[in-house]
Amino acid sequence: MKYPKEYLDEIKTRLKVSTVVSKVVSLKKRGKEYVGLSPFKNEKTPSFTVNDEKEFYHCFATSEHGNIFDFVIKTQNFKFGEAVKYLAQLAGMQPYIFSKQDEEREKKWKEYQSIFSQYVDFYHNELLKNESYSVARDYLKNRSLTKEEVKKFKIGYIEKNPNFFEKLKNNFSEQTLAETGLFYLDGKKKIFVERFRGRLIFPINNISGQPIALGGRIIKKSDFLAKYINSPETSFFKKGSNLYNLDIARKLSNKIDHIYLVEGYMDVVALSKNGIDNAVANLGTSLTDKQILTLNQFFDDIIICFDGDESGYKAALRAAENSIKELKPEKQISFLFLPNNEDPDSFVSKKGKEKFQDFSNQNKISIHKFLFSHFKKHTENNPSSMAIFEKKLRSIAKTIKDNYIRKYVLEYFLEKISELSPHTSKNKIINKNIITKSLEKTKKHFKESQSLSGIELKEFSFLFLIMNNLQLIKENTHLIENVKLFTDINKQIFNKIISKIKRDPNIKMNSLDIDIQLIDKINKFAPIKHILKNKSDNDYEIIELLDDIMRDLNNYDLEFRIQELESKFSKDLSEATFNELKELKKKQNIN
Repeated sequence: MKYPKEYLDEIKTRLKVSTVVSKVVSLKKRGKEYVGLSPFKNEKTPSFTVNDEKEFYHCFATSEHGNIFDFVIKTQNFKFGEAVKYLAQLAGMQPYIFSKQDEEREKKWKEYQSIFSQYVDFYHNELLKNESYSVARDYLKNRSLTKEEVKKFKIGYIEKNPNFFEKLKNNFSEQTLAETGLFYLDGKKKIFVERFRGRLIFPINNISGQPIALGGRIIKKSDFLAKYINSPETSFFKKGSNLYNLDIARKLSNKIDHIYLVEGYMDVVALSKNGIDNAVANLGTSLTDKQILTLNQFFDDIIICFDGDESGYKAALRAAENSIKELKPEKQISFLFLPNNEDPDSFVSKKGKEKFQDFSNQNKISIHKFLFSHFKKHTENNPSSMAIFEKKLRSIAKTIKDNYIRKYVLEYFLEKISELSPHTSKNKIINKNIITKSLEKTKKHFKESQSLSGIELKEFSFLFLIMNNLQLIKENTHLIENVKLFTDINKQIFNKIISKIKRDPNIKMNSLDIDIQLIDKINKFAPIKHILKNKSDNDYEIIELLDDIMRDLNNYDLEFRIQELESKFSKDLSEATFNELKELKKKQNIN
């Protein structure tokens, strides 16, 4: 059986062509395109190009051309079905399982799509052309929206007594129409009613640009009607799996690395009107893992910008606690809080694009800093409150899926907690000179630590554990002998310690013969010291921590070697290189 078109389209839209190709070819950015050496021919001058915006690759040397499916089939000798499974896995999607119901589902999808397309087109055209829709047009005019925005987002309006159901009924069954969520049965009158009557409608498209749901907004104040409503969930629409405007915004990902996530349709439209098209909105529900993972497929920095009121702040907090688990080393999640009673729509309409972007650059805050700041505000300076504070932050850090991010976020939390003096009382008078010196010291420490790479800090933790547990290490030298360090000075320190441990039965810190300034630097910046403050002093836990760090160092080495081999394979395409690469990736997965 054939794979459903929407399944294949979702794979294509989730994966940039450059993402797939870079697994085989070493690519370099050149303008809007990427270039590299052809995987189809041995060459010294790059003739192979990738265009993410147009979703294809082209080889000028061999005239090979196609999409991600073609590329995988041709470079890995896969059949089409194997290529689909491979790319679905790469896109983070479940493998498609064919069943007897697939044909029926495909038929229903085509009907569903046709109904929504006709519905959206009809009411969009009515808003543009029907003179009796002047109230809706005046509302949009008062919101400073022009015909250009109405056309771009295919905004429509449904009158209070519409009858489009009767027209659709000529071609579709009542059950099929009801299953779209556009209509519901009025039990008393025994008639089908249009759910969005009396509202502006904003088509919600799937990632391929096809309408699958609607958002509706009233244009007159009402005490008994919700300002916004969304389509109910259907077989083809899940609120937590979709984002408004993603089909348009994703096309900008090869030019822009960040995306604004806002609360409302009007926020997205207003931002677009002011030249900011990299914005999407969630659909009236809490932010979900699926939405974050989808955005991560296209953008490196997600900036969550909810309304600047109490409900907006609470929504941001829920989003932060839920989405921090999806943090990755190469991705960021930030929060932007607008001035009180402002939302993205009002703020950008008053201030314009440049002021909005300047405000964003100066005021966005990383997700882990936002969470720390929030819970700190609700913590009192007493042991009980501080204990609850630390427990909450540890539980948040524990939810993070990526091992590296989890460790560094926890270390950040614990380091910040350690800066809070447990003995400080509100009534205690602190000398201003002491505060100034402390701040200067903190700033200096921050600047120095910023100059250190992640791998240097990891090596500092490794050496810190060894130097502070020499007798334990002496008894377990076999555990660390083959560990590989990457920084020259840290390698020298490590080799000197190992050599000394093997020769000296009563080894002590002062007999290591290592520059005291180097030891001080390790003691000062090793992140592990903050975790050790909260660990009981027993040998088993020290060995366990050491093992964790050694695993991280080994993974770093594996990643480095994999990158080298991928680069080599893109040039020689040899089976030996490919097999070696496969073995290393197996080891990486095991670790």
